Amino acid sequence: MTRVAVVSDSVADLLPEQVEQAGITVVPLTVSFGDRDYLAGVDLAPEEFWQELTREGAPFPRTAAASPGSFQQTFERLFAEGAEQIIYVGVGSKLSATVQSARVARESFAGRSIEIVDSESASMGIGLLALLAAELAGQGVSASEIAATVERRRRDLRLYVALETLEYLKRGGRISPARAAIGGLLNVKPIITVEDGAVESIGRPRTRSKARARLLELFGDVRPEQVAVLHGQAPDVGEFAEALAGQVSFPRERMSIHLVGSSVGPHVGPGAIGAVMLPSGG
Repeated sequence: MTRVAVVSDSVADLLPEQVEQAGITVVPLTVSFGDRDYLAGVDLAPEEFWQELTREGAPFPRTAAASPGSFQQTFERLFAEGAEQIIYVGVGSKLSATVQSARVARESFAGRSIEIVDSESASMGIGLLALLAAELAGQGVSASEIAATVERRRRDLRLYVALETLEYLKRGGRISPARAAIGGLLNVKPIITVEDGAVESIGRPRTRSKARARLLELFGDVRPEQVAVLHGQAPDVGEFAEALAGQVSFPRERMSIHLVGSSVGPHVGPGAIGAVMLPSGG
């Protein structure tokens, strides 16, 4: 059986236990607070990121793509450890240059099988696809066949997140200060998704309760095989997970809950809540 190593990146927001159980290698991106640089998930855990983000007077964080060198070192190590083929499932290329770094690194491995899949997604949109890749690798499926399946299934992903405030989209340069100011006056709780690899707004409920209700409606027709709940220190995440489980008839104990990390957190901000689902079949 061909040994296929599965690689993802820190934008995937995979839990440490998921990474260990599935045998996924995670390449970290860099996050910077002022002149302090950290490797996401390595020397800055999600909990530590949120503490710093919400600290009074803290500089707004900057994120940087993983370098080609990071991928080259990762690929070299995996081949040295016995991998015969590698598949990398990474953050959407419209959101980060990280996938391009992986492609550059692959050029140094002529004759070796390295498949690179642009998830066209973020957070656990990447993570669910990486877990699918790991499951297939465990069944002895080749890297090229895994890549074809993941690329097909990425179109099925459903990702919706309600934001508590527009402030962090403004600070990250995703919207204008004027739009953020108007949204603040209206108490807008925008709902975002990722479509064709880009972040899109699909609704602007006026209150948090209405935003949560709208999320449940958006997921209401999904019969999922995998569910991941996402949040940015949202106090009501447990309650939301219970309601979501009932809405889509999915066992609550099989849902994973993810505090989003330092690559996604600066854009969604505290209080963000949502989920990613991969529907059954496909």
